[in-house]
Amino acid sequence: MICLKGTPKASRALRRVLLVPISQPSRSISHIFTRTLAMSSSTTNGDAKFGSRPTAILHRTPWRPPVASSAEGIYITLEDGKQLIDAVGGAAVACIGNGHPAVKKAIKEQVDKVSYVYNMQLSNEPAEELAHYLIGASKGAFDLVGFVSGGSEAMEGVIKTARQYFYETGQPQRKNFIARQLSFHGNTLATLSLAYHPTRRAPYAAIMNTENFHHVSPAYAARFKGKDETEEQYVERLRKELEDKFIELGPDTVIGFVAETVVGATTGVVAAPKGYFKAMKSVCDKYGALFILDEVMSGMGRMGTLHAWESYGDGISPDLQAVAKGLGGGYAAIGAVFMSKRVADGVRDASGFWKHGHTYQANPLACAASLAVQKVIAEEKLLDNVAVVGPHLGALLRARLQGPNALAAPFVFDIRGGGAWWGIEFDFDGPDAAGKLDLGKIRGGEPFAMAVQARALENGLVIMGFTGGASLDGKKGHHCMLSPAYNVTKEQVETIVDIFVRSVEEVLKEAGL
Repeated sequence: MICLKGTPKASRALRRVLLVPISQPSRSISHIFTRTLAMSSSTTNGDAKFGSRPTAILHRTPWRPPVASSAEGIYITLEDGKQLIDAVGGAAVACIGNGHPAVKKAIKEQVDKVSYVYNMQLSNEPAEELAHYLIGASKGAFDLVGFVSGGSEAMEGVIKTARQYFYETGQPQRKNFIARQLSFHGNTLATLSLAYHPTRRAPYAAIMNTENFHHVSPAYAARFKGKDETEEQYVERLRKELEDKFIELGPDTVIGFVAETVVGATTGVVAAPKGYFKAMKSVCDKYGALFILDEVMSGMGRMGTLHAWESYGDGISPDLQAVAKGLGGGYAAIGAVFMSKRVADGVRDASGFWKHGHTYQANPLACAASLAVQKVIAEEKLLDNVAVVGPHLGALLRARLQGPNALAAPFVFDIRGGGAWWGIEFDFDGPDAAGKLDLGKIRGGEPFAMAVQARALENGLVIMGFTGGASLDGKKGHHCMLSPAYNVTKEQVETIVDIFVRSVEEVLKEAGL
C-alpha cells in the first residue's frame, strides 16, 4: 500500500531492497518503515517462513509489503498476528469486505460446476446471468456488456470498442481520443497515453502514442477555476476548450471524449462542477463523437449510486463505460465494458461481434463471484447503508480536521467526496500554513501524504496516500483517500477517523507543529 511513486530515492531503494530480506531493509528506508514492515524470521504464513528469506516477487513498492494471512470484513490479519482495519478497500475494491459467506458459497459451487471455458468457443451460465443482471440494473442506459479481467483491460476495451464502432459504421477517419490532464485510465501503454498522470507516464513517455491521444484541462474547480469566475463560467470555459480541441483535430476525426466521472487516485476524489458533463456531452453530440466515462473506481456503488454518473455526472449516461473494482469486490479479477444502444446497434448491424478479447474474458469463476457480490449489495441494501455512513464519515473528517480546535486545520486544503469515497487534500503553501512546518523533519524526508499512509499503517489502519495532484506537472500536492466497504458501520467509521486523524497529527508534530 505504501508508495514512493517515481522518486529517485524509491528507484535506488528498489534496487537495493529487493536483494535483501525484509528483516534487513536498506539503510535509506529502514528508519521509516522498520516498525511497520520488518518481519521477524520466526513469523510464518502457513508453512512458509517469509520473514527469513528475500521475496521472489518484483513488488510495486521498493520493499516487500507486510504479508496478509487472513481477513474478515474490514479486518486484515498479518502473518505476525497484527490486525489492521482496511479503510480503503485495497484500492476502492473490497466493497463488501472479505469473507462474505454468500460469495464464498457461489465461488465454491462454481468450481464444482465449471472453472474455465474459453469465451470464443463456449459461453457460461454465470457470465450470461451477470450480463442480464447488470444490463437490467442500468435502467435502459446500456444494451450490451463485455467482460474482461480488470480496470486497465476494461479501458483498453473501451478504446478498441469505440474505434470498432466507427470503423464498422463507415467512419474510419475517426482516430483521435480527447481525455483530460491529471487523469488516470489504466497502466497499459494505450491507457497511459489516453490519460495524463505525469508520474506514471514518465518512464514510458518515449514510447507513448501522442498522435491519437490528446488532452484538455481537468475539471477541478478548487484548483483551477478562476478567482472571479462563476461555476457556470468555468464550465463554459471548459466546454469551449473541448470544442476548440475538436476543431483543431478536425471534428470528424474525433472518436470520443473520455473522463473519469469522479477522478480517483490522481487528484483524490474530485467531482466535476454541476453541468460539466452535460456541457461535454453537448460537444460530443454536436460532432457525432462518443461520450465515454471511466468508472473503474467510482462506479458500481462507490459514490452511493450504482453508476456514479447518476449522482455526480448530471444524470447523463455515456455511450461507453468501464467498470471494475466494485464489480467483483476483490473476490475475483473482473472488469466490464458497458455499451449503449447506439454502440451496440453499430456493432450488431455490422460484424456482429466484439473484436477484442483475452484468455480469461468472461471467466466463469470471476462472473460467479461478481454476480454474488452484486446480489449482496442489492439484497442487503448496502447502498442505503452508504447513504447513512458516507455523510457521517465526511462530517467527522471535517469536524476533526477542519474544526475550530483541529490541529490540522491550517494545512487541510479540502475534504471532499460522497458515498463510500472521500479525499483529504493538504496544502502547506497557503496563507495560514506557509512557514509553520519543516516537512524535511519527517522521517526520511518522505512526502507528507506518504508519511501519513505509513504512520496510519503503523497505527493499524490501511489508507492510500498520493502526491502530485495539485498541479498539471504533477509536482505539487498531497492527498489521502478513504474508501471503506459499503457495509461498514458507523462505529467502524468513527474508529477509522480516530486513527486517521491521530496519524495526520503525529506526522504534523514530527514536522514541527
